[in-house]
Amino acid sequence: MYAMWRLQVALCTLSLLSLSSGGESKARSCSEVRQAYNAKGFSLVNVPHQEISGEHLRVCPQGYTCCTSEMEDKLSQQSKLEFENLVEESSHNMRTTFVSRHKKFDEFFLELLDNSEKSLNSMFTRTYGKLYMQNSEVFQDLFTELKRYYTGGNVNLEEMLNDFWSRLLERMFQLLNSQYHFTDDYLECASKYTDQLKPFGDVPRKLKAQVTRAFIAARTFVQGLMVGREVANRVAKVNVVPACARALTKMLYCPYCRGLPGLKPCHNYCHNVMRGCLANQADLDPEWNLFIDAMLLVADRLEGPFNIETVIEPIDIKISEAIMTMQENSMQVSAKVFQGCGQPKPSGIGRSARGITDVFNARFRPYTPEERPTTAAGTSLDRLVIDIKEKLKESRRFWSNLPDDICAKGKLTESDDEQCWNSHAKGRYFPEVVKEGLTNQVTNPEVDVDITRPDTLIRQQIMALRVMTNKLKNAYNGNDIYFQDSSDEGSTSGSGSGCSDGCTTEFVFVGTEAPVIGADRSDERAAAAAAGKSLSRGPSLLLVMAALTLPLWAMQTHWR
Repeated sequence: MYAMWRLQVALCTLSLLSLSSGGESKARSCSEVRQAYNAKGFSLVNVPHQEISGEHLRVCPQGYTCCTSEMEDKLSQQSKLEFENLVEESSHNMRTTFVSRHKKFDEFFLELLDNSEKSLNSMFTRTYGKLYMQNSEVFQDLFTELKRYYTGGNVNLEEMLNDFWSRLLERMFQLLNSQYHFTDDYLECASKYTDQLKPFGDVPRKLKAQVTRAFIAARTFVQGLMVGREVANRVAKVNVVPACARALTKMLYCPYCRGLPGLKPCHNYCHNVMRGCLANQADLDPEWNLFIDAMLLVADRLEGPFNIETVIEPIDIKISEAIMTMQENSMQVSAKVFQGCGQPKPSGIGRSARGITDVFNARFRPYTPEERPTTAAGTSLDRLVIDIKEKLKESRRFWSNLPDDICAKGKLTESDDEQCWNSHAKGRYFPEVVKEGLTNQVTNPEVDVDITRPDTLIRQQIMALRVMTNKLKNAYNGNDIYFQDSSDEGSTSGSGSGCSDGCTTEFVFVGTEAPVIGADRSDERAAAAAAGKSLSRGPSLLLVMAALTLPLWAMQTHWR
């Protein structure tokens, strides 16, 4: 009996200890959770001091918990906000690169044009004074149209340059034949002989080829930087769908509910959640990489044969060389025009008895390299291109690598694979990591992704990149292609010089029906180009002065 009694006492003691132990487990403190929850800025009102039953939880594991329904809802909103911030922060440097480099290139090109115009205006004003200022609109209109093209205006470069040389021919022809009176119809007839007689030598052809290719490359490259900026900014603003929000809450804040607020998620667990939530962003990556590659190729052109800096800076010398050529060929040109358009009527104003070559002794003197205005705070195009190429290379595969950047060990996740949150407790995470991209999420164990409904915004950005890539490929070949407007999808207009000087043509244009993102400073509403202005046809001595006072060395100026 005594032995039986001792056994009963022992069993009762064990039972009491077991109940005591169970009571202790049910009554675990939530003090660490309260502290961490309060640190997030939430009120501690109605936050339990000890664990409570968790049947009310909808996302986190049910069981004893430190979370109320209200806490779970607030932590769900917090996880969504933190995820949005993580994507913003991870893409910040890349997005900033496009913003800052777009600004730098845009400022550089505009300042280059301004300084080139100032240089030409200053030199001709110093040399010819009032006579140049009275007739400077021919050159001013040239720069106005170049700027209008660069800033997004609907300007055909070849037609605009042809018009410039035609106007210059008309002025020169009058000056070199000032003893005659010419009607507008006669001058229009004379301008038709421009291609046949080549009064300015080979300068117009070479300058047209260089200007068109350089400006097409410059404008398209800056547009590319702008499109990259806009796409990156839009894609970085993630759309958190409910399935993603649940997975984020479970990964980031269910440890709070389990009384483990300091426990970070396992590395592979984070990867699956992020690849599920960023599946659509990863699908942008192939088109993004093609866009980056096309930008790099146009950047190579900017360093080489399409360098706008080497075209625009000496444009004053090239124009002066053309003027000298016209003066030297004036007798032959005039004879051919008189033969084709008829003998003009005398004006009653005879030539100077001293001869035209003795009128002025001024000499055309270009700036030395030290005197020329600097552009973009003293920088150069080569330095800008080298810098942007490095940044562009770094942005390749950015969107598919984004989950890796966010889930970096030690940052968001736990480096110890055994001491991390695995979605329900502390321990190793066993499921395999799925591949990136929407279609691969069908096997994602953490995020229930609907692979039949791709994100509309992402698809729009993919098409915008595709359009811009096609423009870049054409600019690489020296061809311009622009889309009229989004209502005329697929309609294209082109201009350009091609690649007659030996550049390779690896790309072929591929049509697309996607609307392109509009340029920052579209000038579609601007008035018609100055080419259409009615010009004064009265005699002027300006250009003949330029022709006759240029030193012979100007004829030997080589093309850069």
